[in-house]
Amino acid sequence: MLQIALETATKLQKDCNYIAHTDKPGFLLNVPFSLSTDVPNNSWMVDLSPDERTINNNKAIEQFMSLYSFLARHSIVYLLPSYPGLQDQTYVANLGIVLPHTEEKTVVISNFRSAPRQAESAIGREFFKLMQFSIINAPPYFEGEADLKHIRDNLYIGAHGIRTSKEALDWFSESFDMKVIPFLMQDAYLYHLDCCLFPITSECVAVCTEIAEKETVRELEKYVDIYDVSVDDAYSGFNNSVVLGNYVLCASDIDQLSQSDKYYHYEKSKIESLNSLCSSLGMEPVFFDLSEFYKSGALLSCLVMHLNRNNYLQVNPQSA
Repeated sequence: MLQIALETATKLQKDCNYIAHTDKPGFLLNVPFSLSTDVPNNSWMVDLSPDERTINNNKAIEQFMSLYSFLARHSIVYLLPSYPGLQDQTYVANLGIVLPHTEEKTVVISNFRSAPRQAESAIGREFFKLMQFSIINAPPYFEGEADLKHIRDNLYIGAHGIRTSKEALDWFSESFDMKVIPFLMQDAYLYHLDCCLFPITSECVAVCTEIAEKETVRELEKYVDIYDVSVDDAYSGFNNSVVLGNYVLCASDIDQLSQSDKYYHYEKSKIESLNSLCSSLGMEPVFFDLSEFYKSGALLSCLVMHLNRNNYLQVNPQSA
């Protein structure tokens, strides 16, 4: 048994070196074996009754596998072990952030404000220890790449005010020689930055400007072109997308909705907006039904953690 464990650890170490030097995109996911909504810890969940937010676990795994299969065809995908009782563990975008601008492969592990998620940090540390990353623990509070978006070089945009603290953003700036543009979060339904902002290339960022402070928008405009996203499209998950080469991956359950459904119009608007953006950039949108995860108040980007930024190579090599 010990020999098997040692061989597994050695393989992981070799794989880590491959992740560090390959030009292939690398992602971390977690199969939603432990997914539940027992503790409603965001406004979307609070609005649902216990019955409405009960997870169909088999359906959730089927939906997850559709996303996993697509990613695995185009990238290197690692699966984080699932642990019982961690209802949100599958949302690995909150586990931490791999800092692409650092010379050493550095991951900063989250310090969760959300109580049901706090035990996830130790599991993340063990995984990245096996992967031979340099591991840093964030100060309170920080909730991963969902709240801190890399643009290019040492330029980032960071959320504060709901799940991540301004003190944590200042710590990143001082500790890692980063330029972090702060983005004040004020809408309880858009509680992570990936609900409000989506880096498409190193020069173009989709932003829901209506909910951003004017000073933040002016600062962003110094560095990137802004594609304005409506509040309705933001609520529907436009910004909760992931770039993979020339693809833009986004969640939508429109095929399961009747035209009389109250959400149909919003889904249709989001899809049309994303189609328009992708057409202008020579990219292709790909949609996944992730309706079981909506019951957690979650969308596609929540399920994906970047191990590198090589998913942007085909679009704009300087953003890697």
